[in-house]
Amino acid sequence: MDFQAIYSFLFESYAGLGILIGASLIISIIAAAIMEYRTRKRFVDHADKERDAEYFE
Repeated sequence: MDFQAIYSFLFESYAGLGILIGASLIISIIAAAIMEYRTRKRFVDHADKERDAEYFE
């Protein structure tokens, strides 16, 4: 397959658009999971929640 056929399939057919949307959703979920894992790993020893609640009252 040449580039024109792949481009045509992805951007000019309903199946191709479905593949693009599905792939972007999967990539977004994987990126969010990786970022959440890194954040939890970095901020393991966070202060007590009771002390944090005082600031919002």
